Amino acid sequence: MDIRHKKREEIIKELYSLSFLGSAKAGPKSAKVKLISQKKEEIDSYIDKYSSKFSADKIAKLDLAILHLSIYELIFEKSQPPKAIINEAVELAKEYGSEKSFSYINAILGKIYAEFKIKSQSSKSKSE
Repeated sequence: MDIRHKKREEIIKELYSLSFLGSAKAGPKSAKVKLISQKKEEIDSYIDKYSSKFSADKIAKLDLAILHLSIYELIFEKSQPPKAIINEAVELAKEYGSEKSFSYINAILGKIYAEFKIKSQSSKSKSE
């Protein structure tokens, strides 16, 4: 199994458990989860913006953990290609989520990717 996949699984599990315990009580253990927790409100605003069905507080906690990690990687970390991040999120959703989780997660991440791709192209053309 890919080491990055295993790391993401661990992060998803930690985010999932924190959703029940709360950061104030348990506190994040890993550095990445701490960073994601610091950006939670901003990440949730992207979920609210692109989710046509539910706001972030109404999404299944496991799906939300996958979205938090993936959106953080897409927008803030940017260390992996966006399509790889989205694909990994879909695979995690298929593995751990409900029957329709993967398509819901793919739709939200696809919209975010499209927005940032357009912004990136726009800023490149302005600088030329």
